[in-house]
Amino acid sequence: MSRFPNANVHPEAQIGNNVIIEPFATVQKDVVIEDGCWIGPNAIIWDGSRLGKNVKVFPGASVSSIPQDLKFAGEKTQTVIGDNTVIREAVTISRGTTDKFQTVIGKNCLLMAYVHVAHDCIVGNNCILVNTVQVAGHVTIDDWAIIGGASALHQFVKVGAHVMLSGGSLVRKDVPPYTKAAREPLTYAGINTVGLRRRGFPSEKINEIQEIYRYIFLKGLNNSKALDIVEKEVPASPEKDYIVDFIRTSERGIMKGYGGND
Repeated sequence: MSRFPNANVHPEAQIGNNVIIEPFATVQKDVVIEDGCWIGPNAIIWDGSRLGKNVKVFPGASVSSIPQDLKFAGEKTQTVIGDNTVIREAVTISRGTTDKFQTVIGKNCLLMAYVHVAHDCIVGNNCILVNTVQVAGHVTIDDWAIIGGASALHQFVKVGAHVMLSGGSLVRKDVPPYTKAAREPLTYAGINTVGLRRRGFPSEKINEIQEIYRYIFLKGLNNSKALDIVEKEVPASPEKDYIVDFIRTSERGIMKGYGGND
């Protein structure tokens, strides 16, 4: 008797212990599913999937389908899903291309229903992508980011750690870490104080981050001048280094400040 009755599981797929694959799910050949995973009915786990421990894939989801990229030529690539991540109904995740050769979703993430994550995206740990978020190719989202429902992220955009992005956002520029972003066009809306407190950031650290962003977004300075002042006047810290490096290395430019400065 089959270990997974009424499911279509390739005999060469690598399936761990205590895995449940519900009827009418499909698991292809080049797949690794580690211990404790649950694959819901009618979900499809395509070639190149690498699922960590205790991943849950809900009905109708499609993990590691070939990219929607006309340059894709059938190269062998992967989709890597971290431990304890939940992929809800009708989520679609494309595998990588020759850019990164993989699409990565980190540990402890929640991708709500109808989310799409395109090829070569890197999503960090503990991220939440709310219903119908659409993420184009080559996007990077750092740890603990929350992307509000029905938001759309342009190709190659970067979203920093601990960002809170308003629902319905159109993200054409990079969103620096620890911030809230809202409005159209996407604009700085303060730092993510509530999220930082929930994650154990002390008041002194939150105040430091806030002071950095006053220079960047609220004083009418261009980015280069603001960063020069931050580097000179704000005490050294990992958070300062992360913010400065994120903005200096931004290829698409960062979102606007209150006054509309670029």
